[in-house]
Amino acid sequence: MTTQRQSTPAGTRPLRADAERTMTTILEAAERTLSRDPAATMEQIAEAAGVARTTVHRRFATREALIDTLAVWATQRFAAAVDAAHPDTAPPLVALYQTTANVLGVKTSWGFAMSRASSANPEVARVHSDVRDTCERLFRRAREAGVLRADVDIPWTRRVYYALIHEAAQAGDEKDADTLATLVVDTLLRGAGTPHPDRL
Repeated sequence: MTTQRQSTPAGTRPLRADAERTMTTILEAAERTLSRDPAATMEQIAEAAGVARTTVHRRFATREALIDTLAVWATQRFAAAVDAAHPDTAPPLVALYQTTANVLGVKTSWGFAMSRASSANPEVARVHSDVRDTCERLFRRAREAGVLRADVDIPWTRRVYYALIHEAAQAGDEKDADTLATLVVDTLLRGAGTPHPDRL
């Protein structure tokens, strides 16, 4: 069963539609601006968002508060991307490809924010724990369906999968998410070896 994801950071009240649009505009501008220049100021972010500097300062007391909110917001988008792939109900191989493509889409689009998502933040830690559990459930389903070997170690396979996604995300500006997802899943399932290296 999937859990309902929050659209606003934990501990905050839901925003009105217009306020949420403004918040989204600021956070998207922050990601673009900080990806190009991690030292960018609040004023530069406001300019990129097309809003007054006071609008940004009214919502975020400090630059650090803005970055923390951006990290949590991107982490929630990451979790929503996993849920959108229906990892608990779609056929395991389909779910594996779609989850991979969705996650890579977030990681390549929100690279700065995802890199600032600290496990010390309770909301970030909760999301990553939920995603880890979802991933391991998907891998168990894949093992039962014969997509993965019957003797495969699920926690180790998940860690390898995470590492492949991390590496693929670094090449996100070279290939689209679907192509990268194919590379990740093919490498996970088939590796780089020949079918029977022990016979060579």
